[in-house]
Amino acid sequence: MSLFRKIFGSKSDHSKKELQPETRSKYMPEEKLPVDERFTINFKNNGGKFLYCENLNEVFNCMHDIIIENKWQDAQALILDNNLKDRFSSLELNPTRSFSEAEYMLTTCENLVADDGSILISSNQIAEIKLKEYPSNFIVFATTSQLISNIGEGLKGIKKKNKNKIPSNITTIKNFKASDENDFLSYGSSSKNLYLLLLEDL
Repeated sequence: MSLFRKIFGSKSDHSKKELQPETRSKYMPEEKLPVDERFTINFKNNGGKFLYCENLNEVFNCMHDIIIENKWQDAQALILDNNLKDRFSSLELNPTRSFSEAEYMLTTCENLVADDGSILISSNQIAEIKLKEYPSNFIVFATTSQLISNIGEGLKGIKKKNKNKIPSNITTIKNFKASDENDFLSYGSSSKNLYLLLLEDL
């Protein structure tokens, strides 16, 4: 059973055991959290909005709720992926390919990176356009099988999956809230108001 199912499946189950620091020797290696748990913690710390879904019906319901919450019923959605456009056609979105007219973007991603809670994307999702030129509102549709530990693992996966032509414009989105001008670590990054629709497929 997936960790997400354990966390979100039963709200009355509070049997989660906490590791007591005093029970571990200081010489023992530090225990690393599972990939799914690490991603969830880091993604939320980055300011991302996380929606776990057990099936496609839940994905569509969450997408509908996002649209209502943000009053995007009449807004245009930038959707570059035709398969994604077909998959969400029942919601009667207003798809466009115009960057200037779009209120939000609906996209997939390459991977979800646990170590820093970022979303790994490439030209497969954003073509050759710089991230800052996209709408500030992103909705990413991904599956639990796309969870990886680190960026290196993701780059190897991209190379293996695209043997004939490796995609360009590989980057990560990891700042999901307004950047602090005084924080030099966020300098040059393009912050996005990001929702993640995560479908359980394991």
